[in-house]
Amino acid sequence: MANLKTILPAILSVFCSVIFIDSLRFKFTNHPNTQEIFGRLNEWAGSLGAPGIFGQTGLFSQYLIGGAELLASACLLMGLLPRFRRLQGFGALLGLAVMSGAITFHLFTPLGIDPTGDGPGLFIMACCVWLACASLIILRRGELTYGLGRIASALLGEPVTK
Repeated sequence: MANLKTILPAILSVFCSVIFIDSLRFKFTNHPNTQEIFGRLNEWAGSLGAPGIFGQTGLFSQYLIGGAELLASACLLMGLLPRFRRLQGFGALLGLAVMSGAITFHLFTPLGIDPTGDGPGLFIMACCVWLACASLIILRRGELTYGLGRIASALLGEPVTK
């Protein structure tokens, strides 16, 4: 069991990072599938009075989402090193947030679970990454609690104690 607690976070981190990094080639190169997905989301948002929010310069553009996935991947992979283990939990939190948004938009907007007509693979991967990130958060809850406490102390001007 001790080996599983040691190796499972590494496996989950690498899994999430591979999925996130693989998606960057679509988001950062303005791939037609990315244009279709974010275009459909932008049309939907426009019908609700928020045009451009998913556009290329919008608040939730493919570049911002890709940047968040890149940052999550960097934290997850750096967290493989013992010195930076705390970053794994923060990467998992960011990954969970991004995937929560992806799953929500797949389920509750016209995007659907098969937005490009090539199967629900994108949606299934989002669910798998969400579960992996949630598991990492549980496994790294001690480091996360400590790190968030230090951040709160720094922001509130309280002395940081060990």
